[in-house]
Amino acid sequence: MRNGLWFVISLCALLLAWEAGCRLLDVPVFILPPPSAVFLALWNLREQLLGIHLWATLKEVLLGLSISVLFGIALALAMTMSKTTERLVYPYIVISQTIPIIALSPVFILWFGYDLSGKIAVTILFTFFPIVVSTYDGLRACDREMMNLLRTMGASKWQIFRKLQLPASLPHFFSGLKVAATYSVSGATIGEWLGASEGLGYFGRRASGNFQAPALFASVLLLSVLGMLLFWLAGRLELWSKPQTKNRKRKSNG
Repeated sequence: MRNGLWFVISLCALLLAWEAGCRLLDVPVFILPPPSAVFLALWNLREQLLGIHLWATLKEVLLGLSISVLFGIALALAMTMSKTTERLVYPYIVISQTIPIIALSPVFILWFGYDLSGKIAVTILFTFFPIVVSTYDGLRACDREMMNLLRTMGASKWQIFRKLQLPASLPHFFSGLKVAATYSVSGATIGEWLGASEGLGYFGRRASGNFQAPALFASVLLLSVLGMLLFWLAGRLELWSKPQTKNRKRKSNG
């Protein structure tokens, strides 16, 4: 509560300083609009932004992030269980990140087209790496002595994974998920920049071309809020996955 209060206070102070600076210095609206103009544009364009473009971007983000999570976890498990898979796949995962992602985005659009699948592919390109690497590192971070102890006690691979490796990998996985959640918004936006007919990235690019700065800032504001919301949801999932959180909920219900 205290951290949230300080954030609200600092945000209000920033907006007031921004508004006063634009008014006192008479900054042209098409260069830097004051917050009041941005919120007014957001209200006037709410049907387009919230009803059409936000929904289109949200679909791309959720589908791309979900696919990255599913395939990222599966590939991390495969590399953990098989040294051969690790030697074959892991170097290519690292190499894929040495090439600028923005440079690869047009290639994915060329392969998958300008429809929804192309935007999802670019989103996966942004979010797959943090998911698979963080999950893989988490699965390998478990205590080796404890693993050997469980083996000497006759535990199977599934029991070792469920009791030891899975709990040890969750903090690393959720760290990667938080990073991927914010990257997913950037990936969807860049995919819409390259070619789209709807979405917040497409709307912002069109507003920028028409020198409609308040509308552009309104789309950026929604993208920022979407990224923060996804980050917050990933944090809530992390808290929900912790055993102590579950125990507290049981005690409170009891």
